[in-house]
Amino acid sequence: MITGEQIIMKDGKLEVPDYPVIPYIEGDGTGPDIWKASQRVFDAAVDNAYHGKRKVVWKEVFAGESSFNKSGNWLPEETIDAFREYVVGIKGPLTTPVGGGITSLNVALRQILDLYVCLRPVKYVDGVPSPVKKPEDVDMVIFRENTEDIYAGIEWKEGSAEAKKVISFIQDEMNVKKIRFPETSGIGIKTVSKEGSFRLVKAAIEYALGEERKSLTLVHKGNIMKFTEGAFKNWGYEIARNEFRDKIVTERESWIIGNKDGNPNLTVEANAIMIDPGYVMMTNTQKAEIRDEIETALKLLPTHGNGQWKQKLLIRDSIADITLQQVLTRAKEFDVIATLNLNGDYLSDALAAQVGGIGIAPGANINYMTGHAIFEATHGTAPKYAGLDRVNPGSVILSGAMMFKYLGWNKVNELIWKGLVKSIQQKKVTYDFHRLMPGASLLKCSEFADNIIVNM
Repeated sequence: MITGEQIIMKDGKLEVPDYPVIPYIEGDGTGPDIWKASQRVFDAAVDNAYHGKRKVVWKEVFAGESSFNKSGNWLPEETIDAFREYVVGIKGPLTTPVGGGITSLNVALRQILDLYVCLRPVKYVDGVPSPVKKPEDVDMVIFRENTEDIYAGIEWKEGSAEAKKVISFIQDEMNVKKIRFPETSGIGIKTVSKEGSFRLVKAAIEYALGEERKSLTLVHKGNIMKFTEGAFKNWGYEIARNEFRDKIVTERESWIIGNKDGNPNLTVEANAIMIDPGYVMMTNTQKAEIRDEIETALKLLPTHGNGQWKQKLLIRDSIADITLQQVLTRAKEFDVIATLNLNGDYLSDALAAQVGGIGIAPGANINYMTGHAIFEATHGTAPKYAGLDRVNPGSVILSGAMMFKYLGWNKVNELIWKGLVKSIQQKKVTYDFHRLMPGASLLKCSEFADNIIVNM
């Protein structure tokens, strides 16, 4: 029997032994079916890649409904300790407890372990049925902030003593008069910090540079929430400029420098009119701000001029509502996205729908500073299909592929993708795709895993 070793984080990098211990949670509902299929795929891919020289030592831990039924505890301390100790883990879908206490086990794990990045890559697999005309244009990676925003769960129920106290403070001490119906309002607080924004955007930029992506878009609703979402945008640009100056160019800088490249004799005033057509109608103070922006950008000419900026990572921003439209109409314009929690929730599910649904959408929750990561199914437990060996295991399988890439076992990641893509192209699929693909062969969950293994 192989004795596994711990993964550790040393000098900012993961050190992965040949036989790492990786804790896993099967999950609730369809979780056991999905996990059994997925684990076979993982083990086969590792064996195929390394022929016994490397192997995962799986360690089962418990959470969710199955854990509650066994021990009366939805999220045992032993499970949290295992994810802390062994650094990297994977889980199936979990039931959300009904009533008070923990409102979401997924959110609880993210908060307790400070897994501040929800990483959601969304890429079209050729042959998957899609509701849009050009799903092949979708190849994006979402960095969704995981620990702040409304998901921090700071709220009070309508009519409660706490809600009344907060409302009274806001009205009497802060002189806020625009609560429309104070007597019947629930109250929630949205928190967005500089530290939280910095670390999320920094991780996204480092990922984009490492993967040789072309752009990073900061998605926000800063036109309305100026001191939370707007601050997130501003802090995103700030850390990009301060820590990655030689490797990035902002969208407005690209316009300014591009204009100067096209006409070396262009004056600052003429450049201002080109990037802001309303410049001539601005106040003197506003005009001075634009000129200062241009003069600052032109100082980058030695490193960014003469077209050098085209090789840099482009940093831009986009309002959340228009982003949800443009990922449909201009998908190629988006590459890596960094955004807050609620925006990221909407975007990741909307994009998953474009490429075939959350049944094959992978996801991870990561702290890039400590190395801790939990890879997970992005869908629910689907209890009506529990034990039927029917559902698509693709979400956990592709989350596992992400996990192996995170560990540096790139060949395993490639083999899993190869097997899954070929299975879909052969039209040998589970029921969710079968009903949408004319001429497809219907496979059980376990049979789909078998076919992926054959196709490696």
